Amino acid sequence: MTIDNFNFDGKKAIVRVDFNVPLDENGHITDDTRIRGALPTLNKILNDGGSLIIMSHMGKPKGKVNPKFSLSQIKDDVAKALGREVKFADDCAKAADAAKALKPDEVLLLENLRFYPEEEGKPTGIEKTDPGYEAAKKEMKERQKEFAKTLASYADVYVNDAFGTAHRKHASTAVIADSFDKDHKMLGYLMEKEVKAVDNILKDIRRPFTAIMGGSKVSTKIGIIENLMDKVDNLILCGGMTYTFAKAMGGHVGDSICENDKLDLALDIMKKAKEKGVNLVLGTDCVAANAFSNDADTQICSVKEIPDGWEGLDAGPETRKSFEAVIEPSKTILWNGPAGVFEFDNFTAGSRAIADAIVKATKNGAFSLIGGGDSVACINKFGLADEVSYVSTGGGALLEAIEGKVLPGVAAVE
Repeated sequence: MTIDNFNFDGKKAIVRVDFNVPLDENGHITDDTRIRGALPTLNKILNDGGSLIIMSHMGKPKGKVNPKFSLSQIKDDVAKALGREVKFADDCAKAADAAKALKPDEVLLLENLRFYPEEEGKPTGIEKTDPGYEAAKKEMKERQKEFAKTLASYADVYVNDAFGTAHRKHASTAVIADSFDKDHKMLGYLMEKEVKAVDNILKDIRRPFTAIMGGSKVSTKIGIIENLMDKVDNLILCGGMTYTFAKAMGGHVGDSICENDKLDLALDIMKKAKEKGVNLVLGTDCVAANAFSNDADTQICSVKEIPDGWEGLDAGPETRKSFEAVIEPSKTILWNGPAGVFEFDNFTAGSRAIADAIVKATKNGAFSLIGGGDSVACINKFGLADEVSYVSTGGGALLEAIEGKVLPGVAAVE
């Protein structure tokens, strides 16, 4: 069943969205991309004459109630986006009465799903090494099923529009689908779009294909880096992982972020790229600072000759040029992770150069896909989101899909 040919008139729909939006210290939303992204699905249900129950997680409360992660903080923003009042259920597992009372055209937002450990389905307070772990895991999986059934009982239809968590087999993203027949569960518009964007990249790769991977650690991106090696022509590695590579090659990286236990891994990646004929592009110079702050003193130096007391916080001018030269002629581009500490205005030049080169390539007919929280925040900060082909709401999910893994959130519905 697709959302487009389903009529929600007189039906109650429970929709899993990804409203895990960034908040500042006062609980105000700093980037509402994810809320805006869900609007087509939510409005379709309301415009058809359905009642809407919205569920999401926020942050990592680890199965405990934590007001810092309460969705009540965003209730008014959601109401504003939908242009109508939103009711709030302060306990997602005890919302049966509120759901029952819901009339067509009304909206109910459930409290953070992850206030319950059952949502993620991981046993709490027991280590994996504990002999009782397997039993605890089994017991938790049973509880997860019951929790999912409770959520399902609120509605007639289930819609999954949370691409950001589609790679997780959680109660609300996958297990809940077991309670609905195939005509009463479907992907939302955002999910459909995301799945299509990934298919676009994998099915019809126009070359040269360039992937740009940023971020602070090689270790968290190793799976995707190895997988991309079989697909891409150019692989740009930037951000904090630059310094692990520089040190692996015998460089001196001063106080820069560096995974000292991953130096062999870095050399191995370089070797594999060579074997597969992939053009691996690494930073050669950087903007180094004498403190981790926007106002620190800076100097441009080689990534292999960073003085003690200094740390690389952005890509240097030579590196920016080499990135641009690879990106601009590309026909398929994937960007995940910034080239520097873009949160500090004085260290955005590397990420900005990447963004500008991607925009240029897109104007020349490239398909460009930006994914992952930081890259999205980056492209929004520069105001360039409308000038690339597609901005994905999911980081981990996007990467796993591109790695060719089946996403439980998609499989459960399809």
